[in-house]
Amino acid sequence: MWTVDEIAPDVFRISVFAPEIDLQFNHFLVRDDEPLLYHTGLRAMFPAVREAVGSVLDPAGLRWISGSHFEADEWGALNDWLGIAPNAQAVCGVRGTLLNLTDFAARAPRALPADEPLETGRHRFRFLPTPHLPHGWDAGVLFEETGRTLFCSDLFHQTGPVEPITTADVVGRSREALLAYQADPEGILMDYVPYTPNTKRLLHGLAELQPQTLAVMHGSSFDGDGAGALRDLAEVMREVYGGELEAAPPAPA
Repeated sequence: MWTVDEIAPDVFRISVFAPEIDLQFNHFLVRDDEPLLYHTGLRAMFPAVREAVGSVLDPAGLRWISGSHFEADEWGALNDWLGIAPNAQAVCGVRGTLLNLTDFAARAPRALPADEPLETGRHRFRFLPTPHLPHGWDAGVLFEETGRTLFCSDLFHQTGPVEPITTADVVGRSREALLAYQADPEGILMDYVPYTPNTKRLLHGLAELQPQTLAVMHGSSFDGDGAGALRDLAEVMREVYGGELEAAPPAPA
């Protein structure tokens, strides 16, 4: 079962809940002259997500398909979408295009350097590289400059069936989920977010964008002080993941 909710002007959150793992999988559709889908979804979820997209616009009219890093829930159904949308093209950062999409996609993707905008009509996007945040050296986030929506992939991960968008404390919810995963050494999601010397710098850099809406892949999206939430998330990640790094002895000269 899917749900569709408009979380910002022309930005629709398409959510499919997987009760067996207590997790929402969220996909984001931007309605514009050149419609954009962020996250293709798993191949098994393609029929549901296609139906949900169809409740907003004709899926055959999709022009752009994007994602953060190469994982099945972000890119798995890409070729299914390319098969029904004849003018659609995958678009992501340079690393992701070079490492994965050029080989995987049924049609040639578009690489989007950080200084090159993607204009879809009323909306203007930039892909910002964030290596190893949330994970993968090809990782990045998509920022919609017009309405200041940050499509932030696995950042702010929350469990359970939660509301489409909130002004409440998504950082606290994410902290609870990450701590629960860390407490389960046999769990598949333990340590699924790496912590590096660049984690805080990257999150604070994203905060400088002053996003109004955080489009979250797993859990509620957030409306409000996105910059403050990103800086708070940097502290949560330091708390949950950064202890060993901070305790490590300095490298030999």
